[in-house]
Amino acid sequence: MNDFIKGLPKAELHLHIEGTLEPELKFELAGRNGIVLPYATIEELRAAYDFDDLPSFLKIYYEGMGVLRTEPDFYDLAFAYLRKAASQNVRYAEIFFDPQAHTSRGVPFDIVIRGLRRAILDAEKQLGIRAQLIMCFLRDFQAEYAMATLLESLPYKEWIVGVGLDSDEKGNPPAKFAAVYERARQEGYLLTMHCDVDQENSVEHIRQAIEDIGVDRIDHGVNILEDPTLVEKVIDRGIGLTCCPISNGIVTRSTKAAEIKKLLGQGVRVTINSDDPAYFPGYVAENLAEMGFTQEELVQVQRNAFEITWLPRHLKDAFLAELEEYAAR
Repeated sequence: MNDFIKGLPKAELHLHIEGTLEPELKFELAGRNGIVLPYATIEELRAAYDFDDLPSFLKIYYEGMGVLRTEPDFYDLAFAYLRKAASQNVRYAEIFFDPQAHTSRGVPFDIVIRGLRRAILDAEKQLGIRAQLIMCFLRDFQAEYAMATLLESLPYKEWIVGVGLDSDEKGNPPAKFAAVYERARQEGYLLTMHCDVDQENSVEHIRQAIEDIGVDRIDHGVNILEDPTLVEKVIDRGIGLTCCPISNGIVTRSTKAAEIKKLLGQGVRVTINSDDPAYFPGYVAENLAEMGFTQEELVQVQRNAFEITWLPRHLKDAFLAELEEYAAR
């Protein structure tokens, strides 16, 4: 089964590029930028990845970004992920990036996006993997800051396929960002939003995302099972859920594999992704292996993934044909 998973053509739709910063690269970038890390070795740094809920993870996650300073840093970060993803036969990725996590510490938006964009172009030429960027807003910052970030992104609209919402969900419901999302829709961005697993008011946040904001996708969202009417709505509207079992297992003590399989069986377009694989050890292949899927389920999950990508129809169809050819062997 691991061999089948490795060769399976894949799309990854829930991946935070800052969450792919492996300790080895972190040390390299720290040296390049004259930053002294509070860890003597890579092993000591990995041992510091000690978290058991979303806030404790986010604290370590944001601290780790301090080594990202220059355009080459962001290029190296993205190219390293795309190389790893290509080695697992990820054919296409939609990559989250968090500009506010960088602009808030003095790194210009332009530096961030130019490094990421250049890596995407080079990876397509050199590795044969396609990718697009999704700009996320940090929900524990003010909505006004999110709007300012949205406006700052407009000169780069051709490089950004959509917007998302991530970070600490407690006290930061989707409704807080309704005006930002409406403006993003007007600007032509597609819409997704984190509804993290087992958070306070999880089901109400999912309802707001679907009914009030009108998202095209939901990231995580497994708690939707608690409201059958919302399950019916995502099925009727073809809204996909981008699930991440290994990260679920670390921040909630359960991979939610049973719940994800139940949603799949009900006809929800669930997908499997790696989230922050440098912190939750496991890229997309390892996450798929964690689920205990049959070959038929693995193929269906990838059908879902390619169908809910934000690609033109002809590219979706090309990837789906590649998938069906693989499944028929």
